[in-house]
Amino acid sequence: MTQDVADRTVVDGVDVVGSLSPSRAGDFMACPLLYRFRTVDRLSEPHSPDAVRGTVVHKVLEDLFDLPAVQRTPDRAGEMLQPAWESILEAEPEIAEMFGEDGPEIGAWLASCRESLGRYFHLEDPTRLKPAERELYVETLLDSRLLLRGYIDRVDVAPTGEIRVVDYKTGKAPGEAFEAKALFQMKFYALVLWRTRGVVPAMLQLVYLGSGELLRYRPDEADLLATERKVEALWKAIARAQETGDWRPRRSALCGYCAHQALCPEFGGTPPPLPPVPLGRSDEETPE
Repeated sequence: MTQDVADRTVVDGVDVVGSLSPSRAGDFMACPLLYRFRTVDRLSEPHSPDAVRGTVVHKVLEDLFDLPAVQRTPDRAGEMLQPAWESILEAEPEIAEMFGEDGPEIGAWLASCRESLGRYFHLEDPTRLKPAERELYVETLLDSRLLLRGYIDRVDVAPTGEIRVVDYKTGKAPGEAFEAKALFQMKFYALVLWRTRGVVPAMLQLVYLGSGELLRYRPDEADLLATERKVEALWKAIARAQETGDWRPRRSALCGYCAHQALCPEFGGTPPPLPPVPLGRSDEETPE
């Protein structure tokens, strides 16, 4: 399969075969058809209260570290909530549509955002933290010419050089059976940092604000080499799906949250005709 010159992506003088983010990799692992809808068809999806809550809470936690340490209090974070919401709404006014007749009441929804922020202060003391990076864009090019990229919520660097990668989740912590899936995203980020900085992060930390829990993991080189092999295998599977047009759905409990059931064969739908998008076209990744 050839790549259209107009759609070529060049990184450091190298034509990449494509790019992959942890979100899109997760989409393909969950359901190849969902990956197709989001990355190939680029279908729009309605804003969801849970996703927008995550965006607002992430914004407050990012801005919180702009303040002097002594001011990073629960009350101050609560005061920052409304301005953060208004700035996001100003950038994307259509978000307000989710508060229609079938949506949540905005006052109760904002209260749920405030509850998530409150749980954060039971898990970490931001007055004692000095993040090295926030909302950090990272990328690396593998030997296979596959570009890995994404946004990391927070990177902490100890005076002795150890790196901690932190990601905020406004949902609840997964059960033990699903921890590996949750950690894949963090290992993906750790792989990129290892390839770009030459240092294996000492700690991967997921902060679950929905249930007030921390999930921590200490990776090693073997973990990250295994993650690299998994990413390469995922890309080969994506390439096969692109070449054959076989983006078969995978039914699971996650289907209840999918915005594309009307187009899914599992629910009696028919996907739209495939657009002529070359495999090498990069996926798009936004902060989560």
